[in-house]
Amino acid sequence: MQKKKIPIDSAISTLRRWRKDWIVPIVTKLAEETNDPFKILISTVISARTKDETTRRASERLFRLADTPGKITRLSVSDIEKAIYPAGFYRTKAKSILSLCDVLLEKFGGKVPETLEELMTLKGVGRKTANLVITLAFRKKGICVDTHVHRISNRWGLVRTRAPEETEFALYKVLPQEYWIEYNDLLVAFGQNICNPVSPRCSVCRLNAVCPKIGVRVHR
Repeated sequence: MQKKKIPIDSAISTLRRWRKDWIVPIVTKLAEETNDPFKILISTVISARTKDETTRRASERLFRLADTPGKITRLSVSDIEKAIYPAGFYRTKAKSILSLCDVLLEKFGGKVPETLEELMTLKGVGRKTANLVITLAFRKKGICVDTHVHRISNRWGLVRTRAPEETEFALYKVLPQEYWIEYNDLLVAFGQNICNPVSPRCSVCRLNAVCPKIGVRVHR
């Protein structure tokens, strides 16, 4: 008989042990290396629809030019575009970065705000980005839901949702709070390395025996 829901405590415990074997998502790595909420915010904006290695190089180039809101506002949109290229939608992101730095200076004294509502007033910052900044930069409780978290949470049977925002609110009801902050970090790495969008690597997955594999049609 098909299992309906993964045992979440043992699943998280397994992923914690396994994580050391995987490449750490770039924004998480940056958060581990720096306690600078501004760099975490900007790197998160750059990372949308962009591969990790591209995000890393783009962030490094930009921060070599300017690493504070005040310094970035002295750059032109063209300067920022050149620094973050070839990140996805780099032209749009360059404008967003310049705009949000203006707002940080005008409304928040150059500081990154610590609430979801305030972060989402910044151009280019949606719920996913805001939650990631809250959890990684400020270690406040929240659940950042991207495509990996949305996909895997449904495969595990924790939620039955159609969109990431639905998944976020559904997870608040079923996921123990002690896992909220690390949930995105663990599932992104797991999703990139094992639980792929198409044909997940179930044969080598340590959760294979307990995973209900909901919606999985083909796997390796």
